[in-house]
Amino acid sequence: MKRRFQIGFLKGVGLLPHHQFLDLGCGTLRGGIPLIEYLDVGHYTGIDVRPAVLEEGCRELEEAGLVGQAPRLLGCKDLREFDAGRRFDVIWAFQVLIHMHDSVLDGALGAVAKHLEPSGIFYATVNLDERPEGTWQGFPIVSRKIEFYQQAVALHGLRLDDLGSLNSLGHVHPRLSEKQQSFQRMLRITRLK
Repeated sequence: MKRRFQIGFLKGVGLLPHHQFLDLGCGTLRGGIPLIEYLDVGHYTGIDVRPAVLEEGCRELEEAGLVGQAPRLLGCKDLREFDAGRRFDVIWAFQVLIHMHDSVLDGALGAVAKHLEPSGIFYATVNLDERPEGTWQGFPIVSRKIEFYQQAVALHGLRLDDLGSLNSLGHVHPRLSEKQQSFQRMLRITRLK
C-alpha cells in the first residue's frame, strides 16, 4: 500500500522518467523499487543513515533485477555534510522528517536547499499535531505545528505549502483512525522566489 501510494503520488504531481530524484531516508527501498524501475538509468539516488538498511536495499535491487538501472545508494550520518555532487528535480522524504529531532531536521533542510534545482520540489510528510514524542526503532517520532516548519524552511531560503492529509491524498492507513490520519500531512517545499 505504501509503495503504491508513493509512486502514484509522485507520478500524479508530475515526476517524469528524466528527472533527477533524491529519496531522503530511502530505507530498504520499499518505495524506491518502483521509482528506480520508472526513472531513467542513473536518475535515482537514495540516502540513509543506516548501513545495514542500505545493504538490504542492495539485495532488494538484485532480487528485483534493477541493478542495471544504476541507482546510487549513499550512506550519511550527518546531513550537514552530505554532498551528492548533483542537484535534483524532485526530493522525497516519506515518513522521514517525523523521525528527526530539530537539529537533524535543520541539517536535512540545509541538504535539501543545497541539492534542489532552482525549479525543483521537495515533498515531505510530517505529523502536524501536539502529541508527545515517541520512538520507533531507535528514532524519535515527533509532531510539530505548521508554523514550526514554515520557519524552519525559511531559514534555508525555502517555502512550503500544505497539500493536505495523507488520507485525503489516497494513503489510507488500516490501523489508524480518520482523526489520527488527518494529522499526517504532505508538504510541498520549493525555493523562495
